[in-house]
Amino acid sequence: MMNLINQLLRGVVIGVANIIPGVSGGTMMVSMGIYDTLIHCITHLFKEFKKSIVTLLPYAIGMLVGILALASVIHWGLENYMLPTNTLFIGLILGGLGPLVKKIDRKKINAAAVIAFIALFALIIWMGIQNKDSFDKNAEMTMNVGRMLLMVVIGVIASGTMIIPGVSGSLVLMLLGFYYPVTGALKTFASALVHFDFAAMGQPLLMLLPFLLGIVLGIFGVAKAIEWLTAKYPTPTYCGVLGLVVASPISLLIQTDMSGATLPIVLISIVTLAAGFTGAYLLAKGSKE
Repeated sequence: MMNLINQLLRGVVIGVANIIPGVSGGTMMVSMGIYDTLIHCITHLFKEFKKSIVTLLPYAIGMLVGILALASVIHWGLENYMLPTNTLFIGLILGGLGPLVKKIDRKKINAAAVIAFIALFALIIWMGIQNKDSFDKNAEMTMNVGRMLLMVVIGVIASGTMIIPGVSGSLVLMLLGFYYPVTGALKTFASALVHFDFAAMGQPLLMLLPFLLGIVLGIFGVAKAIEWLTAKYPTPTYCGVLGLVVASPISLLIQTDMSGATLPIVLISIVTLAAGFTGAYLLAKGSKE
């Protein structure tokens, strides 16, 4: 029972991470020591269907709860207390670096591994700099057949970036100009669901269902690629992943508005950093994958 609760909570963390620009759901999976297990279950879903479903379902439920229930809370935190909210996620990222570092065989680190680390580290920093100026938070999108097909493509792109450690799917959505339309549709749908307003669910579902289809298609393709890379080129792959992960906190800080950073806010940020670090450590250690 405790293991099931732990899996649900980790799913919530992954779900919330995927809606924060600059934070990667894949990074949270690595930080909590479940990345390889989830990738294996995704790529072997049809070969090991029962085992994979039993493993994936608690995380999937937790992710859905995290996205629908906490999207508004996280947005409120980012709008009103950006620094403490971001330091919470920086703590979550840093708290679980141990399992990833252990996967790297130091004796096999070569030029390819170093290049992979530097290149992917630089990619995340560049994305953080590019994303520093946010897009219109009131952006909306009226759906038609063409835009529904476009949302499938955007879903494929987003899912690929969501599952790759260090690369923020939300950040990529923001760079493409789709972050606020998608999160707006999520908030509208969640509100309509709570109030049983089925008529109000129609418009957001026209965007969210094609987007979800694209996410499912993209996850399978990217998971296969990652599994192949870790099998064939483990050291360069994990060094590249490490570059993505350690660059994420820097990217988050680049995007953080420090203008309102008073002493109380800084002290609160230190507390949220420690809480995030401790939470990630305990979730990774608390139970079996």
